[in-house]
Amino acid sequence: MSKQSAVCYTLDAALEEAIDFENNLFHSFLQAIRTVQSKAASTILRDAAAKRLKYKQKLELARLEDDFTVGKGDKKAPTMNLDKRIGVKSLESNADPRSALAHAIHLVNAALIFYEEMAQSCSGAPMHKVFITLDADQRELLQQLEDEYEEHFMTEN
Repeated sequence: MSKQSAVCYTLDAALEEAIDFENNLFHSFLQAIRTVQSKAASTILRDAAAKRLKYKQKLELARLEDDFTVGKGDKKAPTMNLDKRIGVKSLESNADPRSALAHAIHLVNAALIFYEEMAQSCSGAPMHKVFITLDADQRELLQQLEDEYEEHFMTEN
């Protein structure tokens, strides 16, 4: 799902690239929601998909206004990198809430990688700050999902 970019974009092109990515990611969530039969699993995926829509709307408004006001800055939230350990790349119809959350973690991790790569491509350019902000947003969302996974599905030693 990640697309390595060798060039830095104008604001409009960078936002369009991010919007396209968010569209694809949302469709991945939608496909997963339509696949699972468990209401609890579906709810987890719907909540994560709704958060994706907020990012997409933020990007679309920035494109409409031809302005991306940088918000939180580049403060990076720490994550547990659970995607490498528990990430589920695809779901079966009998997926449980644990698998659904692992899948959501996997998809948000893909967004994190996308925005990290875009930030690296634009290092030193004005677009760098845009993608650093989006990367920080993804890290925060990933951290929330990982915390939820840890709370509900990881047992203490």
